[in-house]
Amino acid sequence: MLVLTRKNGETIKIGDDIEITIVASKNDQVKIGIKAPKNVEIYRKEIYDMITSENQQASKDISGLLKFMSKNEKN
Repeated sequence: MLVLTRKNGETIKIGDDIEITIVASKNDQVKIGIKAPKNVEIYRKEIYDMITSENQQASKDISGLLKFMSKNEKN
């Protein structure tokens, strides 16, 4: 993991298209602004993890349904 120190108003560049700017910091919170192309999806990690988990669960449900349907087609 790369760790950088930035002050309010300073920016970090990721590649050519993404900028992360420190907007404000107070106590133990930091507000950041992110500029990225519209096709780049940006999520808080806990939300991303939740989406991934739900997608995995949905895939399991679908595979069970497909097995069920496959058995019924043979009969």
